[in-house]
Order: sequence, then structure tokens, then C-alpha cells
Amino acid sequence: MSRIRLRKTALCTAVALWTSATVAHADGIEAQGWAAQPVAPAEAPNVLVILTDDVGFGSASCFGGPVPTPTFDALAMQGLRYNTFNTTALCSPTRAALLTGRNPHNVEMGTLTNTPSARPGYTTEIPASAGTVAETLKENGYATAAFGKWHIVPEWETSQAGPFEHWPTGMGFQYYYGFLEGSTDQWAPSLHENTTPVAAPTGQPGYILDRDLADHAIHWLDQHRALAPTKPFFIYYATGTAHSPHHSPQVWLDRFRGKFDQGWDAMRETTFARQKALGIVPQDAVLTPRPATLPAWSSLSPDDRRIAARLMEAYAAALAYSDDQIGRIVQRLRDSAYFDNTLILFLQGDNGSSGEGTPGGVLYEESFVQGFLESRDYVLHHLADIGGPMAASNYPAGWGWAMNTPFQYYKQVASHFGGVRNAMVVSWPHGIAARGAIRTQFHYVTDLVPTILEATKITTPSVVAGVPQRPLDGVSMVYGFDHPEAPSPRHTQLFEMVGNRGVYHDGWWAGTKPTRAPWDMLKPMGAGKQDRQWELYDVNHDFAQAHDLAAAEPARLAAMLELYRAEAPRAGIPLQDTPHAAAERPQLNTGRTRFVYGPDITRVPESAAPATIGHSFRITARVETATPDAHGVLLAHGGRFGGFSLFVEDGRPVFHYNAIGERQFRIAATKQLAPGD
Repeated sequence: MSRIRLRKTALCTAVALWTSATVAHADGIEAQGWAAQPVAPAEAPNVLVILTDDVGFGSASCFGGPVPTPTFDALAMQGLRYNTFNTTALCSPTRAALLTGRNPHNVEMGTLTNTPSARPGYTTEIPASAGTVAETLKENGYATAAFGKWHIVPEWETSQAGPFEHWPTGMGFQYYYGFLEGSTDQWAPSLHENTTPVAAPTGQPGYILDRDLADHAIHWLDQHRALAPTKPFFIYYATGTAHSPHHSPQVWLDRFRGKFDQGWDAMRETTFARQKALGIVPQDAVLTPRPATLPAWSSLSPDDRRIAARLMEAYAAALAYSDDQIGRIVQRLRDSAYFDNTLILFLQGDNGSSGEGTPGGVLYEESFVQGFLESRDYVLHHLADIGGPMAASNYPAGWGWAMNTPFQYYKQVASHFGGVRNAMVVSWPHGIAARGAIRTQFHYVTDLVPTILEATKITTPSVVAGVPQRPLDGVSMVYGFDHPEAPSPRHTQLFEMVGNRGVYHDGWWAGTKPTRAPWDMLKPMGAGKQDRQWELYDVNHDFAQAHDLAAAEPARLAAMLELYRAEAPRAGIPLQDTPHAAAERPQLNTGRTRFVYGPDITRVPESAAPATIGHSFRITARVETATPDAHGVLLAHGGRFGGFSLFVEDGRPVFHYNAIGERQFRIAATKQLAPGD
């Protein structure tokens, strides 16, 4: 017999249930067995990995930055700050390395999913032999969920036609809510739940993605607690903030008005002083100078300063608001008594802050991609739009440089710390005795997977989903949790991204001098092979890479270059630069010249849609109108920040091409359509 008791409290409608049951088997009949369910090791911690986007080393407040991040700071004060943690210099490679524990080129992600090549290391197709940490944890009794930016699905696999092996639910996550692309509009995001497109959140006043992601993560946690409270979980929470476009609620924008009027030169000096006071950088560290490609703040006109300051305010507001929403998730862990035995790995940025906003900044990020210069008068006229739904802005490269204090360069530049050094915090009250301490051991993004596996007492699998696995490239960081002076087991690490190369070995660093600026991404790289100029730094004694010792120590530089050449094959890195040829990639629209869509077909990604860019094309729509003033969209591709639409307005056919901002083109019929077919 089963009995059920119901209990209501005066304060809520929660229901508590108790059940008991007895099942008897007839003598002589063997009971049918069930497949064994995976069970996690005893007292295994929950795991929460948090990853922000394009946030440089000197951005967050507990690393000396100007943006208040109280959630990040509180976790740091309850755990550890790592000040020599490194990423890959770009989004997709960092995410692939973080989730698989292998070097990005070894898992075919040596570039963005947007710029693949047929050459080994750059196809962007993560092999089944590089299973993710989510797959391993799921096979060992964990519940798994991912929220936010993914950006490791090959572009030609992003449509509803699949295949879905590289989507989150195909790579170990039992639930997913977020966006597949490199960036999305916070006000009108392109979202998926598992593999199903989610309708745009129209009709929801005040909607913004960072709050939506936190809402979904909290709901998942509540559901998990109700249904499987003793089962540990792994959550990968990767907000798209603070990648452009920079969006946040108006009240958060208002908090930063006037906070950056001093400019990037002064702010960099202020940040550096705070970093020394906090012990984040050594007292003997030297602040690197502003590169010649960036203007001094004092050289800008008053109008350009207004624009630049407002663009930076939007970035700061977006990052601060994202931190606030992450704080809601952390608070739910506390309220649910999960917090003490949850290993939180909070990586503040997947690379350095961006220099892609050009020296002057952009109102629309697609301006940079398309390579056109926005009118300053137009930007000034739309200054109030920055941070809101009518702009998709990115700050000037000078702010990106300042956000990477004290280092040189920015995102894309894997040859210097400005591109690859990120703030990292680890919190685990149940497993780490230290509080508010700093760890200085050199580590790389591949090290998160072995750290998670050691902390959860799960053996690195040799086979995942029936596929033999290639070895991990990462090393665990657990050794340093309670031993601050322990040497790092990571002695060597290679870096390569968009032609910028670097190699670390036992406190020394050699890196190539960049041959182009991040905002010149479409230009040829220039010197391309191993004959480019290399620099040498003693990073044990030169934290910021301020003193190039290449001329003073040619023998050591030669040894570092030889080490790079010897290690490159093991890291999957070719010794020659790899051109990215868009024509090589598979596409669902390849060879098609006719596309037919009915009224129920929506959310077709560019890789599967008609390739209209650079081509003449014809749209034929068969419609039935009931009245002379009929209206409605027949076909649209793109959105507020670029694309085209064919629609009927007051009975007249209209074609509108949105080339961003002031570049709008409209063709309208002079006569209304007659009612009928």
C-alpha cells in the first residue's frame, strides 16, 4: 500500500509528499532487471563554470578594474584569484578548449566557427574523440545544463536541419537555453531551447537576455532540487556579455554617466595603481605604453570624447548588469544549501577586451564587419541610443587597450598577454580552505577540465560514447588550492590565433609582433611564416611584458623558437599561416538557385538561406489580399542591424534594404495591389 500526505504552509503553496511502497515477487520467478544508473562519487561537488565574453584582465573591480562586479568580487573573497590564467585570444577556440580540455587546434577549433578552413586544425568540427567534460560528468551520474553563448557549432550545422552532434545537447548537456552564434542582440536575441528555435521575445516590456538566461538557470536549479536533490549537477553558464553589442537597462546606463570622461590614458594609470594595491600585479611591474596605432585621449575632439565616453559607459553598464544577474544564480545556490559544495570556476572573459571597435568606436558593430566608416554627425545625433535597443555599439579600441591593463594589445592577439590573459576566480568552500588569496601559477584554459575531474574524483575516460578519446592537454589546478607556493605542473604552452604566435616555457615567453590591428581583420596578415619579428620576455620578472629582451638574449630566443617548432605538431598548430577560405566550407545552400518557403518557415540561418550578398536575385511572392490597404511582411532576412524585407504597406509592395544606420534603401510601388490573388 502507498500513502500520501499533503501539507500546506500558510506562506506558500509548496506541497510536501511522502510515499512508501512494498513490491512482492512470486516465488520462483526471477525479477526483471533494469540498466544500472550512473552514480556520482560520494560527496562529489556540484560544478558551475561561468564564462563572460571579451572582458579584459583589468576590467573587473577585484582585479583593479573600473567596472564594479560585486558577485565576482564576493566569490574571489571566498576563494582564490588566479592572476596568470590564460585563454586563446578568440571566442570559439577558448570555448572548445575549456569544454574538451584539449588545445583548440587539436580539436579543429583553431579559429572562429565563422572563419573555418579545410586545413587540419581549423575545420571547426570538434571530433568525437574529444568528448566534453559534460559528457564525462553525465556518464558519471551528473545532471548537466548549459545556458548562453555556444559558438562552437560549424556554421553549416546551425539550421533546424542539423545535424546536431555539435550542439550542446549533442555534446553532453541534457538541457540548453541560449544562442549558437558569436553574439546576439540582448533585446531581441536569436535563441534556441535544446534544438528548437525560440520565438523572439516581442511584447515583453523590459525584456533583456541576461535576465532571461539567469531566469532559466534558476528555474533549472529549482526543478533539479525538486526532482533529484541528491544528484550533483554541472552548469555551464556563458553569458554573451560583454561582447558587442553592449546593452543594459537604462537605470544601469545611468549609473555610469560621466564615469569615463577622464579617458583611456588616465583610466589605465588608475587601474594599474589599484592592481598594485590589491596585489594583483607585482609592485615591480611596469605599465606598458599606448601603441602608436591608438590616439591619445587628449588628441580627440570634444565630440569624439563624448562619443567614446558614452560607448564605454554602455560596456561598463552591460558588464555590471551581467554580474548582477549572475549574482542571482549564486544566491539561489546559497538559498538551496548547494553553495558550500559547489565548485565555481568563474573565468572573466574568453579572451582580452576587444580592439574591434576601431580607433573611433562604432554605433553598430556590423560597421566594423562591413568595413565602412560611420558619420560622426550621425553618431552624435543617435548618442542617446547607445546601450539601448536601437544601437549595437562597440567602444573605441583605446578602451579595449585600457581594459587589458597592464598588458599590450587586445583580443585576437595570441602573441601577448593583452589577448590571452584573463581574470579567473575559483570558489569551493567545502574543498578550499583559503579565503581571498591570490594564486600566481601559470595556467591555461585547457586546465579547467582536469581540475573538474580531480575535484569530482572522476577518472579521465579513455572512451566516451563508445569512441576512444585522445589524451587531455590540460593539467589540474587542484594542487594549488591549498598550497600557494607549489610550482605549476604546466611548463610549456603554445599559442596561435589569426597568425599571431606565442610560446611560454618555465617563466619565459616568445611572441610575434602583430602585423595588423584587430579592426583590420579583413586585411592580409602581412609577413606570414616563421620569419616575422619575434619578441622575448622574462615573465617571471616582467609581469606585464614591458621589456623585450630579444636583442639582449638572441640564444634564448632561438631556443624558444626551436621549442615552438618542436611542440607545434603536438599542439596541432601548422608552422605556416592558414588562409580562411569561405568558399571551401560545406553549406546547405551550395549550388541552389531556387528556394521555396511557405508561411510556416522561420529562423533560417544565413548558411542555409539564399546567398544574396554580392548577387542579383528575384523574389516572387504569391499572396491573396482582401482589401486595397492590405499590409504584412512577405519575406524578411536579417533584422534591425542589417538585412532586407519584402512587404506590403497600405496595399503597395515595398522592398527595403538595411545596410545599417544611415544606409537605408527603399523601393516602393506607386499603385496598390488589387484585392484578390
